[in-house]
Amino acid sequence: MGSEEGPPPGGVRIDVAEVDARWAAAWRPERVARRLEGIAAPWYVAAGWALDLFLGGQSRPHDDLEIAVPAGEFAELRSRFPELEFDAVGWGRTWPAAGPAALAATRQTWARDPANGQYRFDVFREPHEDGRWICRRDESLRLPYPEVIERTADGIPHLRPELALLFKAKAVRDKDRADFERVLPRLGPDRRAALAAWLRRAHPGHEWLERLERLG
Repeated sequence: MGSEEGPPPGGVRIDVAEVDARWAAAWRPERVARRLEGIAAPWYVAAGWALDLFLGGQSRPHDDLEIAVPAGEFAELRSRFPELEFDAVGWGRTWPAAGPAALAATRQTWARDPANGQYRFDVFREPHEDGRWICRRDESLRLPYPEVIERTADGIPHLRPELALLFKAKAVRDKDRADFERVLPRLGPDRRAALAAWLRRAHPGHEWLERLERLG
């Protein structure tokens, strides 16, 4: 994802097949969590892995590992992985070992092992203000971080499932529909109501609304 200002100079066009191969050795959430133990920044596992952490076990293969951190606190997270390079990503391009200009113009960052070119995890540098998380799908949705992040029994922070599904609602690929069907039976009334309200704001008329409204 890129910012609204447009891409910075340079960058390398992404070859999808090559990039897919370079994600083959992505790390699992447990490994990243060990490295980030004690960090002050409120980071969390996002996307499909967040849903599996909520469910209590891996339900399907994952193409990568996505985590998120407030953009202003990315430097602290980055410092925990001195052996990795962080490539900014946006507009179908990457900026290897991104400097300040590329980081300021983008929101997504791929952690790369320079020894072999393999990507280990993906970092979203999220908008935030006054200690509150800002949803990049709808910037009017702002929540304190304790209402955004949940933890597994062994302490791995992950995005609450209602919000993870809100992000998945934009594209609605087959795997996103499957994730919704897997998670829906585990969502209580309050969680379903929150997801439905957020979908009405960000994606009016979304296909998941009928199911959520029928369940009440």
